[in-house]
Amino acid sequence: MTIDLRSDTITRPTDAMRKVMAEAEVGDDVYGEDPTVLELQQRVAAMFGKEDALFTPTGSMANVLAVASLVQAGQEVLCEASAHIARAELGAHGALTGLTMRTWRDPRGQIDQAAIESMYAPDMGPFFVRTAAVSIENTHNFAGGTVLPLEDLQALRAYATSVGIGVHLDGARLWNAHVATGAPFASYGACADVISVCLSKGLGAPVGSLVVGTADAIAEARVRRKRMGGGMRQVGILAAAGLYALDHHVDRLADDHANARLLADACGLDPATVDTNIVVVPRDDAAAFVAGAREEGVLVSPVGPAAVRIVTHLDVSRPDAEAAAAVLSKL
Repeated sequence: MTIDLRSDTITRPTDAMRKVMAEAEVGDDVYGEDPTVLELQQRVAAMFGKEDALFTPTGSMANVLAVASLVQAGQEVLCEASAHIARAELGAHGALTGLTMRTWRDPRGQIDQAAIESMYAPDMGPFFVRTAAVSIENTHNFAGGTVLPLEDLQALRAYATSVGIGVHLDGARLWNAHVATGAPFASYGACADVISVCLSKGLGAPVGSLVVGTADAIAEARVRRKRMGGGMRQVGILAAAGLYALDHHVDRLADDHANARLLADACGLDPATVDTNIVVVPRDDAAAFVAGAREEGVLVSPVGPAAVRIVTHLDVSRPDAEAAAAVLSKL
């Protein structure tokens, strides 16, 4: 048996999820007539206290649409140096929307308020790039699933409002932050102008993310989605999986977090440093470590030449985690 800890994107729909997908009521979503998509969008918008939401096929598309609602071509967004929008979306933001980025660096992916305030560039006419938004990621993938404290998000929101710039929250794994801290979704929603959330990671849906924001931002995002080839027809089959996941797979994320701490301990890390479901293990021999684990039936991922990423998820039970821990501890 293989235990796959490479990513929480490898989960497969449960039998119960497949059943609701097969029975979903559908319509043409490009016409805005798929009732299951409309239900999902309305539900997620309400969860975060926003006016509207838009279903997208991928998280990367959701992020591009979300950031583009705040940042025009030639303007800049500030973000942490290892943020997903900067490192893992193949330059889509610059290539497709013409924006630029500047970054601060934090080993745990946290908000550096002082750095942001020093980097902020107001509109100084046709001479310098203007800062239009700050993007933050919660939880932070490449920092090891770290949670951004709500009070730091609130402080950033207050500063951004004071200087008239937007806040984008990449919440692909915001569900994990909610379960880890108990912070309400609406509190997170109040900290950002626009949010992206993913259904196909810890929640176990096969496809789908959403952009959440004002009615105007979502109307603009709908146009951009179509322009990018993201218009979908009877996509309620996929939206139904998202609704099922929201009903059944949020609270259980706590199990993934506990399994991640078990695996961290097996790798010689302090489990208290693991906030959610991602463990990053420093290894000078990352490639050899990954190969050795594979030989023992455990799949993990290298993240560069000197670190390995381990991710727990819906398809990894406690006995699976214990078996994987034994292998990783030996390595």
